[in-house]
Amino acid sequence: MKAKILIVDDSALARRTLRHLLEEMGHTVDEVEDGAHALERFYLAPPDLVILDMVMNGMYGTEVLAKMLEMNPAARVIIITADIQTSTADLMRLAGAKGLLNKPVNRGQLGPAIETVLGGGMLWN
Repeated sequence: MKAKILIVDDSALARRTLRHLLEEMGHTVDEVEDGAHALERFYLAPPDLVILDMVMNGMYGTEVLAKMLEMNPAARVIIITADIQTSTADLMRLAGAKGLLNKPVNRGQLGPAIETVLGGGMLWN
């Protein structure tokens, strides 16, 4: 399943790496560097899936997630983070994210995660 995916991450390297992986998989990719631009893009050109960094300058990922879900309760958002605490994953699940992947994300994780979420599933156990 090919999709329109929005990458939200303040790291240019992380965005570039994800874009490369996603485009290799055949997805259409858009990217922004912060929460404010993410919300604008999400509103103006709704993606099929958002890959959202949790820790960014300006607006924290949980804030962005909450606002996206206000705009579209069916939004599909996967959080990516270097934070490996179980409590973080629990918070993101309760906040409405469809799943969480730890950085660095590789193709072996990313492909199946995207297929699961686009198919209506979640990455939570």
